[in-house]
Amino acid sequence: MEFSYSETQQMLKKMLKDFSEKEIAPYCEEWDENAVYPAESISKLADLGLMGMPFPSEYGGAGLDYVTYVMAIEELSKVSGSHGVIVQTHNALCCWPIFTYGTEEQKRKYLPKLLSGKHLGAFGLTEPSAGTDAAMQKTRAEDNGDHWLLNGTKIFISGGDIADVLVIMAMTDKSQGVKGISSFILEKGMPGFRVGKKENKMGIRASHAAELIFDNCRIPKENLLGEVGKGFKVAMTSLDVGRLGIAAQALGIAQGAFDQTVAYMKQREQFGRTLDKFQALAFEMASMKARIDGARFLLYHAAWRKEQGLPFTAEAAAAKLTCSETAMYVTTKAVQFHGGYGYIKDFPVERMMRDAKITEIYEGTSEVMKMVMAGEIFK
Repeated sequence: MEFSYSETQQMLKKMLKDFSEKEIAPYCEEWDENAVYPAESISKLADLGLMGMPFPSEYGGAGLDYVTYVMAIEELSKVSGSHGVIVQTHNALCCWPIFTYGTEEQKRKYLPKLLSGKHLGAFGLTEPSAGTDAAMQKTRAEDNGDHWLLNGTKIFISGGDIADVLVIMAMTDKSQGVKGISSFILEKGMPGFRVGKKENKMGIRASHAAELIFDNCRIPKENLLGEVGKGFKVAMTSLDVGRLGIAAQALGIAQGAFDQTVAYMKQREQFGRTLDKFQALAFEMASMKARIDGARFLLYHAAWRKEQGLPFTAEAAAAKLTCSETAMYVTTKAVQFHGGYGYIKDFPVERMMRDAKITEIYEGTSEVMKMVMAGEIFK
């Protein structure tokens, strides 16, 4: 196994570090305070190819591997967890299912604009009564001759208010449970589709979460994604890929908070010496670094398995579980080590702690990740 970055990866890592410090860091506090979607910086990331990273050039993608993909999301998330999840959601939960399950006509129609970042993508599975339990979905899609008729509501949809293209799950046969779920490609502006409430979130506030409402929404027959009744497979395999990105987001948040704390401890003096000279604190920092490095190896191993075409569901779950819990642990310690300064918004670790929490919840809670792993252990 290879444990070093390639020259190309090092160049991309350096470019994203510089970009984040110049184009993102100065505005994070404002975006967070006012829940502003960072359209300009996302557009610039699109120009750099980040909105189509792990897809072939024939559809307009950058042709990068999945290890490079998670590395890029980690790098962005060191400064802004919001940017990490915006890039992740677009790539993994909208572009990937269309690329994987779409017809050639669907891929030619949607991917060039999505992978270039001219259009933004979202994914709709969660409903008020259907979070972890997808079979509880109430959104229905009815075969209405030359079109599908969609009725229902989705909630907590990342980027739902700004997306141009959305992959949406809906029941086509309630009696079949998860085998009655189908997947559809929706476009902004389709008759009967509108955005409802935008959530006022605790963290990752520059990445919006919105309610989607379908009121006799007409979907062309050709916008069925995959086969009727196979939507659950589309959703679950997309979430496997998505968990690589969320793990990378969490890892980046943890590393960013760690780096901020190292810098703070080197200059903050108490009792006549800087904090890094206190052995108890230094030892805790050593433990934090060990957890971060261990989480990184789990994540990169899972991404490598995805790239090699090997099964990676359990590995992605382990990476998300470990990276998200590491992010929560490290950011909480970071706030503690900053003392009173850590609790005010002048220092980014306060925002990072709020951003970290959601990584233990969305795209499968920590409990669900354990269920996935246990299923693999005892199958």
